[in-house]
Formats: sequence, C-alpha cells, structure tokens
Amino acid sequence: MAIQGSLREASLPDVIQLLFLGRRTGCLAVADRQSHASVFFEDGWVTHAGIVNRRDRLGDMLVKSGRVTPAQLDQAITMQSQSHGQRLGAILVELGAITRDELTNAVHLQVEEAVYTLFTWTSGTFSFEPSVMPDADIDRVRISPDSLLLEGARRVDEWSLIEKKIPAFDLVFARDRTVEQEPDLEFTPAQQRLLPLVDGNRDVRALIDASGLTEYDACQALYGLLTAGLVHRTGTSAPATVGRSLDLQIDEHRNLGIAFFRTGMLEEAEREFRRVAELRPSEGQAPYYLGLIAGRQERWSEAAALFRHAADRAGPRASILHNLGVALEQSGEPDQAETRLSDASSRSPNDPRILLGWGIAALDRGDAALAVVRLTRAREIFGERTPPLWFWAAARAHAAGGDVERALAIATDGCTRWPADPVLLNNMAVFLEASGDLNGAETALLAALAESPSLPQISKNLGDIYYRLGRFDDAWDAYQRAVRLHPNLGDDLHFKLGNLALKRSDPEAARGHWGRAVELNPRHQLARANLQTLGTN
Repeated sequence: MAIQGSLREASLPDVIQLLFLGRRTGCLAVADRQSHASVFFEDGWVTHAGIVNRRDRLGDMLVKSGRVTPAQLDQAITMQSQSHGQRLGAILVELGAITRDELTNAVHLQVEEAVYTLFTWTSGTFSFEPSVMPDADIDRVRISPDSLLLEGARRVDEWSLIEKKIPAFDLVFARDRTVEQEPDLEFTPAQQRLLPLVDGNRDVRALIDASGLTEYDACQALYGLLTAGLVHRTGTSAPATVGRSLDLQIDEHRNLGIAFFRTGMLEEAEREFRRVAELRPSEGQAPYYLGLIAGRQERWSEAAALFRHAADRAGPRASILHNLGVALEQSGEPDQAETRLSDASSRSPNDPRILLGWGIAALDRGDAALAVVRLTRAREIFGERTPPLWFWAAARAHAAGGDVERALAIATDGCTRWPADPVLLNNMAVFLEASGDLNGAETALLAALAESPSLPQISKNLGDIYYRLGRFDDAWDAYQRAVRLHPNLGDDLHFKLGNLALKRSDPEAARGHWGRAVELNPRHQLARANLQTLGTN
C-alpha cells in the first residue's frame, strides 16, 4: 500500500522506521517547495539516497576529500560517456584511482549524509512507491535504518545549536590570530583542516567546498571555533547575481522534473517540464518527459503528439520511437504503432525495454506467438533485472496461446520476485482461477487488495471468486467497492450486481445494474432478457 503524508504530521524518522519494520522495498520521495529527495529501500534497508540539485555527487565528493584528482575524475567521466551504462565509481576503480573498498565507503557516506540532511526537514510531503528501484547505473549500499536513526537524532539536536551561530551558508568569518597564539589550544582534525581556510573572504559554502568536509562536519568544526573565540563573523558574501543564466535555470527545472517523475509525483514533474519548454522551446527532453507523464495518466493521444514533438526536436531516437509506438498502440492505431516499434528495435536491437513494448503490442493485436518470441528475447537480455511488467505480459502471452500452465508458472515466478506487486498478484489470481484453484486465487487477490486497495480490477476479480463460491454477500461487497472505484469497469460487473440485487430482493437495484450493463454493452442479451422479465423494454 502506498504511504504518503505531511512531514508536519509524521516525522521522516518515524516513516523510515515504519518502512524498516515492514521490510518494504521501494522509493520514499520527499518534497519541500523546490527541494526534492529520494530514499530507496530494499527489504527495509536503505540502499540509496539523493537530494536533487545538491552538490554531493560521488565524483565531486571524492575530489573534495582528496581521494581522486580532478584529472582522474575528468578521465573517468570521458570514459563513462563512451561506455554503455558503466558506473562512474566502477571506472575509477578500473583506472586505479580508488580501491573497491574506498568506493563503497564513499557511496556509504554519500547516502548517509543525504539521509541526515533530510532529517532536518520539518515541512513538506512524503510519498512511498512500492517496487521502485534506483537506476541501474547507480551504486547501491545496504544500511540499517537503526544506525541512521540514532546518529540522525543526535545530529538534529546538535544542528539546533549550530544554527544559532551559523544560521545561513552565506556568512563570512575571519580568524582572531591573537587567540590562536595560546599554547594549550587543541584542535579536532576537522578544525585543523578548516581553520587555515577561514580568511574573511570565503563564506560557509565555500569553506565546505574547499575543505572537502561534509556540511555537518564543517559546520560542527566552525561552531567549535566560534565558541572558542578563534573566529568571528564579518558579514555575508556578495549577493547572487540577479537573473541566473538560462542554462542554470533550465538545468534546475529539468533535474527537479526528472526526480519528481521517477518518484511518481506527476503533477510536480509536469510543472517543471512545462517550465523547461517555456524557457527553451527547442528543448527535446521536455516534450519527451511530458509525453511519459501523459502516458502515465492514460492521455494517450496527447502522449503520442508530445513524442512526435520530441522526435522532431531531438531526432528519431530509439527511446522516443518506442514510447511513441506504445502511445499509438494505446490510442487505437496498431499499424502505426508496429511501424514505430519496429523502427525503434532496429535502431536499438538489444534494448530489452523496446522488445518488451514490442511484445506487448503484438499481444494486444492478438498475435500471442509473436509476442512470446519478442518477450523471450527481452527476458534473455534483462536477465536478473527483469521488471514486473515482463512477468505480467509473458504470463498473458502464454495464456493467450493456450499454455495456461506455463502462464501460471511465469506469474508465480513474478510474485516470488516481486511479492508486494498488486498487478502481478492480481495476474496470478486470474491464472489460479482458470486452473481451478479458487482458494489460491482468493489468497492472491486479498494480498493484492492489501497492497493497493484503489485498483478496481482487484475488487472485481475478488468478487468473481466469491460469486463462483456462492459467497454472495462477500461478492456484493467486493463488486460495490469496484463500482465506487470505477463505475464503468465493465458490463459483466453490473450484470452480476443485478443478479445479486435480485437475490437480495431489490428489483429496482437489479433493474438499474442490468440497465447499466446494456448501456455499456448493447449486445448483452442476458441483461436485456432479465430487464424484460422485470417488465422493462
């Protein structure tokens, strides 16, 4: 089940503790005005965290800490741009710039610092999306939330003291050299690194960057120096230039848009990408992401138009053609969809995502055999990174081809790998019902309902199980829930509700549901016959 709310009502540490206790897997998105962050979990453990537009990228952190030289970082970035998805950290290890242990420690620190910063956020919203994982090119760690919560609580308390002396990062401090002459002074390693940099010109942000320390460590050290009277405040740094460069504005809106999109905050993502499109109409990425957002919201005709705009601006890239094909398929243009998907596959023949979409398109056109061929090839390339959508599509394809046993095996495998995915649980229930295992189907549907009570098809399928088992009161409740969620879900739903209403001695309700079934499907002869039996033409 999705978890969402306000940080004013539930603190972030409480939310993280809840996810840990529930052994949840997915992404926790946190937003506060123009700030956005993501924390990823696997079985309740934190595996990655990042704050958009925050200068804590791995390469920068390694350079600031002195583990990597700027020349080594530039070389690694150049090599990464020429490779296919190879991670920056892995390249630095390959170059001998750092060891594998140093990389792991750096990523670990990066994730910890991001989470600790989030603990200081007291306003904004949070939303947890199950099964969402970090991008494949992101280094992951495994951190127990218990250790983060303990250290985070300590830091939050200490930050409240630090902020009284250092309320902003644009403050400038100078040294008091007369106090420094005292012989009995002792400095922490962080203070020894920071003090020579305090020159009356650098502000706090510049001190953090120049020292290579984390924000917390630098400010803690500076707080100690202030308390000891070794440094004093002299003013603030020069105000930021009015009217930031256009490129900077576009980058900021684009980065926020991508982060919002990846964590399911579609309205916020759409706002950011529309702003990018306004600032630079020739931008190709903005219409592409706007098309993805429209597709997520099932506005398929609009999505197809946006992907065409993206192709005009950025060229006919495989990813754009793939999504254009999917949008055309959903818009009821199967021939054009096949052409676009075929073109996308020819441009990127080993992209499993394109093969997956191409396979689903074949399935939707009723060509189960071709769908199986394309989906099988996609699975070979995906390997252990096969997404939930593949299991859903492959199970349907085999079932459509008459191999229900293979369909059930694939559906079961998918639920084993993604046990909290409501769509896969619902899919498996359909095949369990087809194989005669009604109790197993009920169990799968109840698990799916617990994960996502807002999906109407789950309630509809659960009602069908109860209907077959003769548990008519339970069927009535499940069908009514489905109707509340989606009044036009299907003629069969209203037909069965009409039958159940008549069993409940409510002919008016029966007449209403049968009439609705005929509205949705004028060729529903049984519903017409029942209406005639009740004396309705």
